Amino acid sequence: MKNRSSRPFMQWLAASFILAFIGQANAHHTDTHFEEDSAHHIVYQLNKADTKYISHVLFSAGEMLRKYGDDVEIVVAVFAEGIHLLAKHPRRAIPRELQQKAASLAAYGVSFHACGNTMKALHWKEKDLFDFAKPVPIGVEDIMLLQEKGFSYLSW
Repeated sequence: MKNRSSRPFMQWLAASFILAFIGQANAHHTDTHFEEDSAHHIVYQLNKADTKYISHVLFSAGEMLRKYGDDVEIVVAVFAEGIHLLAKHPRRAIPRELQQKAASLAAYGVSFHACGNTMKALHWKEKDLFDFAKPVPIGVEDIMLLQEKGFSYLSW
């Protein structure tokens, strides 16, 4: 009988390898990528520290990246309790594999925007976040501005 506790990790590991393989074939989400506009734009709201919730958001972002490759620009707007996903030393229980999955997605062009207001409330500085996180002044304003630029907004 298989050990059920290792199943989610193995699924995550398999998904990471698939993302890496597809990413090498399709993605050019680099500093110069956005000189060309992607056909699709989506911003995900991530505002909870719940493991299942974060996993769903990251999985969905990965699926969009796998399906559309270079043709999608993805931003994950992270604020409130969700900000702990981006912290080097989170104050809430965030599984390390979710942080690794976020870092992997970032390596393939998914942007993670960290709310400056949430950071101020926690007395965090940019150095408290992983390098792939980009602080923005106000998380909700960031979502609004991205929508004004044509991003589709997704929250659950």
